[in-house]
Amino acid sequence: MSIKIRFCGAAGTVTGSCYWIRAGETQFLVDCGMFQGSKTVKELNYDRFPFDPAAIDFVLLTHAHIDHAGLLPKLVRHGFSGPIYATSGTRDLLAYMLPDSAYIQEMEVDRLNRRNRQRGKPEVEPIYTAADAETCQRQIRPVPYDQWRDLGGIRARYWNAGHILGAASIELEVPDGDGGHARHMLFSGDIGPDNKLFHPDPEAPSDLDFLVCEATYGGRRRHDDGPAERRALLAAEINDALRGGGTLLIPAFAVERTQELLLDLSYLLKNGDIPCVPVFIDSPLAIKVTSVFSSHADSLEDVGAGCVPFEHPSFHFTETADESKAIARFSGSTIIMAASGMCDAGRIRHHLKDHLWRPQATVLLVGYQAEGTLGRLLEDGKKRVKIQGEEIEVRARIRTLDGYSGHADHDGVLAWIRERLPVRHGLFLTHGGEESLQAMRAALLETGFPAEHLIVPALDDEFDLSRTDDGPLKGHAHPRLEKEAVSGPDWHNDLAQFSIDVRHRLDAATSDKERRRILKALETALKGR
Repeated sequence: MSIKIRFCGAAGTVTGSCYWIRAGETQFLVDCGMFQGSKTVKELNYDRFPFDPAAIDFVLLTHAHIDHAGLLPKLVRHGFSGPIYATSGTRDLLAYMLPDSAYIQEMEVDRLNRRNRQRGKPEVEPIYTAADAETCQRQIRPVPYDQWRDLGGIRARYWNAGHILGAASIELEVPDGDGGHARHMLFSGDIGPDNKLFHPDPEAPSDLDFLVCEATYGGRRRHDDGPAERRALLAAEINDALRGGGTLLIPAFAVERTQELLLDLSYLLKNGDIPCVPVFIDSPLAIKVTSVFSSHADSLEDVGAGCVPFEHPSFHFTETADESKAIARFSGSTIIMAASGMCDAGRIRHHLKDHLWRPQATVLLVGYQAEGTLGRLLEDGKKRVKIQGEEIEVRARIRTLDGYSGHADHDGVLAWIRERLPVRHGLFLTHGGEESLQAMRAALLETGFPAEHLIVPALDDEFDLSRTDDGPLKGHAHPRLEKEAVSGPDWHNDLAQFSIDVRHRLDAATSDKERRRILKALETALKGR
């Protein structure tokens, strides 16, 4: 019996995690995530799945982040009716995250269709709706950590991954159907760093046939600070930002990152390490997710018994749009924390429009910024950016603080892999940009890992895991996007930057005659194509 895996996401990119496994007559997915990043990559969310959703028997979900779970309602919308296995923490988070994602899909499509009608273009449908998200949640089946579950001959066991609430690495035993050795597989999910807030260090089995491992921070090393050092660094950034009445914007992921920051902000405020200024948590989803964390407080590390970790008189939770808009009326020093963490959606974009051009404002990036996102452009030092079609000059200070990362860094992932050895037949590196993936591959080769068993799959690559003499045999799948389009900025990013550069060049011209000459040269170049 053949066992095949196809990498339908998180291959050559950090988002869209989705692995399609076919073992004899059984078909299942590990994760079904949404693509984020450049517009070209995000357009994959609207395309057909590279498999028949109705033929999928079940889904194994590593955790609740949208790039791992965000297309589950679409899967249901197009015919999937089987169970979705996830931990109870993941289930509780998705009760808020999937409806929020559906709301975003519906609102964005509504705005797009208004523009399309004005331009005489056809209307489009949302990726999925709130009704799809509700149906999807009814199919989630909670599973505990550390216990085997039989799924029609395939066995699965969930291990704590130390990443976010409910996150897991998933161990599989897949029989070959011929009475031989069952394939022992492990999907890392997202691996958390050691000493992470709220969660114990990641765990997982060793002695594997195949390992599918994330490489988000390949080639990047951090000094993972303890709580005291991390809080001291945060306090220093806050005090610098607020000096002289400044405003601090913190783009923060609604899940885990916001709660970590609230815990540390509460500590700093109570100890007088930072001034008692208004702290706005401007994310309806983050507010709801914080309630989930509070309900799981007894199972979280770093939270004392009977402690109320996410409350302080300085905290103001703004749920409605009117409350969000009212933040702009505050004068003096304020801290505004809003989703999304990569600045590519949500209320943070409105606050960035209000403050990026102000020299007295600071933007503190506290998470990974994927290629093609607004957060990555700011991190890379772009002086002019476009937000919702408007050009904004970046005069605010852009700062980064990586002590809150939910991912193990380069050395952390290498150490985690070493603890999983031996991996006899194939180690697949996924969930990373091209540079990160190649850096991790080079490091593993230096340790002596055999090159024929070390694979960096591209999007839609397929492998036969039954053929293991010289490593898994690669099949012939048809990729939905070329490799160059999956990783890095796309032509939409190039166009936005080009339009900014043209406008800047025209503004800098000394006369209308020179401006017309520039425009004529561009027109001639276009006709020449």
